[in-house]
Amino acid sequence: MGSDFLALVGPTASGKTALSLALAERLGGEVVSMDSRQIYRGMDVGTAKVGRPERARVPHHGLDLVDPDESYGVGRFTRDARRWIREIRSRDRVPILVGGTGFFLRGLTDPIFREPPLDPERLRSLRAWLRKEPRRKLEAWVRVLDPERAPVAVEGGPQRVSRALEVALLTGRPLTWWHRSAGPEGEALRGVTVLLELPREEMDRRIEARVEEMLKAGLVTEVRSLLRAGYSPDDPGMTGTGYREVAAHLRGECTLQEAAERIRGATCRYARRQLTWFRNQLRADVLVDATEALEVQVGRVVEVWEETGRSGGKR
Repeated sequence: MGSDFLALVGPTASGKTALSLALAERLGGEVVSMDSRQIYRGMDVGTAKVGRPERARVPHHGLDLVDPDESYGVGRFTRDARRWIREIRSRDRVPILVGGTGFFLRGLTDPIFREPPLDPERLRSLRAWLRKEPRRKLEAWVRVLDPERAPVAVEGGPQRVSRALEVALLTGRPLTWWHRSAGPEGEALRGVTVLLELPREEMDRRIEARVEEMLKAGLVTEVRSLLRAGYSPDDPGMTGTGYREVAAHLRGECTLQEAAERIRGATCRYARRQLTWFRNQLRADVLVDATEALEVQVGRVVEVWEETGRSGGKR
């Protein structure tokens, strides 16, 4: 039995987009984004979202799904991704999952619990109310309503804190209970996972270049437009690296140069955490040196896919 998908993972600026496009054209594939920021509409520059010309060349799924003030977690991604993968395979094409959000991939290969249904109207009202409350108060509520989950939620930031509160308040049971008691979202999928690796010095250099490119491409204008549209720096999409720093600049809290330095520093730290997570939490079928020529990378992945993917990848 063959693999369900081919996955490309790696830290920020490791060249996943270029490799995915080349592989899609070589293998006859379609791309499924595994980026937790590229799902947001109107957030193109700061997320390095693939452009319209590239999307015309290769079909993409998982982009521009929700507005910046909406949440989109692992559970929803796995449901959407399973549907996209089925549809792509039904066209006799190769699903190529691409991104740096490792939890999205693990949700497919090691399914999480089935999320409880939440009433949409009550959920919208609750989220609007939670956004008005101080973060310190929300963290205190999580410690009372879901003490076991609280350390993970608090460390994960506002979005995870809100999620823990939403589930506890709307279902009457803490998220911890659902993790233990609810069945899995679905059967585990099989995939061939490719990990792109970079030396730290080269990764930092690429990140610095990317930040400069984003600022030249209009990141400040993009953030200003989102704020003028009524989105808050505390909204789920706006808390990402790049957006919060530029928002602080627009509030007069720092210069643009200081904001750029903060973005570079935060992105480098995040990329290192990504690489550590991938190495320790995911079993990659093949490691690819991201400093090699694109043609060499493509050849290496195609070789592994032909040997492993079509005959049956690892779980």
